[in-house]
Amino acid sequence: MKINSILVALFTVSIFASCEKNETEPLQPYDTGVIVVNSGNFSDNNGTLSLIQRTGQTAVTDIFQKENMRSIAGGLSGYAEVNDKGIILVDNSTAGKDAIEIVNARTFKTAATIPSAEIENPRTVIKVSETKAYISAWDATGDFSNFYKNPGYIAVLDLATNKIVKKIAVQNGAESLALVGNEVYVGNTGSGKTVLTVIDITSDAVKQTIEVGRNPSIIGVDASSKLWVYAGGELQKINTSSKTVENKLKITASNASKSPSSFVLSADKATIYYTFSFYDAADNYAQKGETYSFSTTSTTIEAKTPFINRLFSGGLAVDPQTGDLYAGLVPSYKQAGYVFRYKANGTLIDSVKAEIA
Repeated sequence: MKINSILVALFTVSIFASCEKNETEPLQPYDTGVIVVNSGNFSDNNGTLSLIQRTGQTAVTDIFQKENMRSIAGGLSGYAEVNDKGIILVDNSTAGKDAIEIVNARTFKTAATIPSAEIENPRTVIKVSETKAYISAWDATGDFSNFYKNPGYIAVLDLATNKIVKKIAVQNGAESLALVGNEVYVGNTGSGKTVLTVIDITSDAVKQTIEVGRNPSIIGVDASSKLWVYAGGELQKINTSSKTVENKLKITASNASKSPSSFVLSADKATIYYTFSFYDAADNYAQKGETYSFSTTSTTIEAKTPFINRLFSGGLAVDPQTGDLYAGLVPSYKQAGYVFRYKANGTLIDSVKAEIA
């Protein structure tokens, strides 16, 4: 039995294990390896997907174009797999051109396209059942003076029909998602909203909200079944049974101008990695920083000794099969980026050239 792992880089990098393949089945082109989602330069609408093998150092580039003889025609904001279907989120810089592309995850041949009339600003996609996925969407106005005027929503995608069957209204700027049992937690970005929305995946209805702080970004569920969220400048550990915040932690550092981002849990769910950076006014506002880690049992967090003495502007991910850390480096939004791979102890394995952003 073979298990695929999917690396989703926006270059925001998140990684998950896909369905198993029977060894007696003929091997398909994308049954093994890591999928990298290159978001592209937003104004150029040139997002692509790449494939790299765990032991390979060369990426197969623009695999959607390769298999379908057409481009995706937009920036990419997310990718997930449900059984043998791959769900690609397309966010075009021109209003009315967003889309969801559904492909055969083993061959990357297109199966369906959901047009912008049914989805606007798709952001994150997760599997919630064998035949259903949730997709967060901003439904933004396009007017930057009031960008998040409209409530966000969760689009319910029925993968038996490849159609959006429902939209669940949630907080403005809906973004990050986490499945915990029979519930999905929804975070947000940019809008300033201060709650997590909890949705029952059986009824596809909102159950409640949890007050946590401004712009909650969901990190994931640790080994003790606690949900980690970064909100209002604090890390928060949430009990998903009682729906209460059990602990709040601030990251302390000698440089108070630094801020954390790109949080990701280790394969054993006992460690959280993150980047910690600032913009140096003395150096033309160049972004500088490092990569750190802390234990999920920590009572204090001090960014003192870097886990990796390097900043990764493209995000972080962990391979659940190997425990390796993947880190995205974006030189600019006009040139190809790189994926760096590290052992769980921080030892560099290699780097692979990917595509734009």
